[in-house]
Amino acid sequence: MMATNQQNLSQSDSDLVAELYKARQAMEAAIHTRITGQRKIIEHLLITLFAGGHGLFVGVPGLAKTLLIQTLAGVLELKFNRIQFTPDLMPSDITGTDILENSSGGERHFRFIQGPVFSNILLADEVNRTPPKTQAALLQSMQEQRVTSGGQTYPLPSPFHVFATQNPIEQEGTYPLPEAQLDRFMMMLRVDYPSASEEVDIVQRTTSEQKHEAQRVLSPEELLGYQNLVLRVPASTPVVERAVEIIRQSRPQEASAPPEVQQYVSFGAGPRAAQHLVLAAKARAILEGRPAVDGADIEALAKPVMRHRILTNFQAEAQQITSDDLIEIILANNQA
Repeated sequence: MMATNQQNLSQSDSDLVAELYKARQAMEAAIHTRITGQRKIIEHLLITLFAGGHGLFVGVPGLAKTLLIQTLAGVLELKFNRIQFTPDLMPSDITGTDILENSSGGERHFRFIQGPVFSNILLADEVNRTPPKTQAALLQSMQEQRVTSGGQTYPLPSPFHVFATQNPIEQEGTYPLPEAQLDRFMMMLRVDYPSASEEVDIVQRTTSEQKHEAQRVLSPEELLGYQNLVLRVPASTPVVERAVEIIRQSRPQEASAPPEVQQYVSFGAGPRAAQHLVLAAKARAILEGRPAVDGADIEALAKPVMRHRILTNFQAEAQQITSDDLIEIILANNQA
């Protein structure tokens, strides 16, 4: 049941919600001209984008993660860059570097050459294959949307989003992302294998000469307008309190945490998780054509927002208890 809201959207914002709902349907249709299946992943990807966040995709190779992000950039007419992360990648390979140039008058000066991070959508492919020093080069850009080089700060284009991928199979020669960087991703999305019928369709599409091009649906300026609209979507105090309580119950030191959390969790989600959960819930509401957030939005997005922020202990690993299992227990403990 929808919680009582303390404020309502203006008529102009309500009209924007209706327009966004139609645009969402057009975006999904455009994306599906190139992507088969993955409807839940696409839904969460759009929620992350319109909520102004960054996303981490975890899945085995060959599940069209790169194609999905590239298609999304085309649908929204956004500048897209891809970086293949490798062990020898340097921070300057991401952010850019200063080069020494000779002017026509014989004087020398430094000029900053922008790196691939200067884009609207940056795909960090296999982000855990590069050392922590290079991973950290993304931190400032993801949080502050700017890059510092040679004592100068350069703003990144707006909108700016980082979507990273990880291969869950191979662990040799990888560098797990530090907690500080994981926390900057609004959602972690687990990409599963397609169904049998979907896989047949994928093979037929990709082994024929027919090319599928996604049509542009929104401009970057329209996307920014809808991202600002998300901030104006009302979320009642009870809904926000419920989101905060769900996050707090992921921390083993909390008295209200379920016994399983106290037993199997080393560290729970921090305050940024609650911020991201409410923002994502707002984006989900208006993408579905609703003018306000309710408890169902919070519950639907708890797993992708929280799963990478809950650090389980060795006991949980030995008993094959995952963060998703613990989130289900927390949600069951918070049924209204």
